Amino acid sequence: MAAGKHTKHSNQVRIIGGQCRGRKLSFASADGLRPTPDSVREKLFNWLGQDLTGKTVLDLFGGSGALGMEAASRNAKWVVIADNNRQTVQTLEKNSRELGLMQIQTVFSDGIAYLKTVSEQFDVVFLDPPFTWQDWQILFDVLKLRLNPGAFVYLEAGRLPDIPDWLTEYREGKSGQSTFELRVFQVAE
Repeated sequence: MAAGKHTKHSNQVRIIGGQCRGRKLSFASADGLRPTPDSVREKLFNWLGQDLTGKTVLDLFGGSGALGMEAASRNAKWVVIADNNRQTVQTLEKNSRELGLMQIQTVFSDGIAYLKTVSEQFDVVFLDPPFTWQDWQILFDVLKLRLNPGAFVYLEAGRLPDIPDWLTEYREGKSGQSTFELRVFQVAE
């Protein structure tokens, strides 16, 4: 990172694995947008396994799209990237087209509102909201209905919320101001 008090964010992230490895994504600045660093994404996809063939994926707070596009690059069957910023969604659409990742569906919506309107079930869910976002308990209530048994849920925040018992810890880490965890959805017997 460049030295100095006012370090400029490059507004680019690099896909680190799969068919689009090395390709760069450009994105516009938006409030609260802070892409998951390469080192964290690399660790996350090591935990998930490098190949997501056949998996359905939800990137609920799309932002740069790095997590969802990384999953698509690694052969996920279907990836939904949702964001509530129209310009961000337009950029996500442009990037997914340029990368040839046709299994990506972008959605202009608040994450909780989106979950309340769909019936799809997901195998992998990425939850990386802006640090100031606090509606975790509402999110968990609607998310549970959208998870396949054994689904992985990735959470990243400045401070992780209280997490329901039905999401059991699998792996955890810390990077800069972010704490992140990968959890597994356990269906009650």
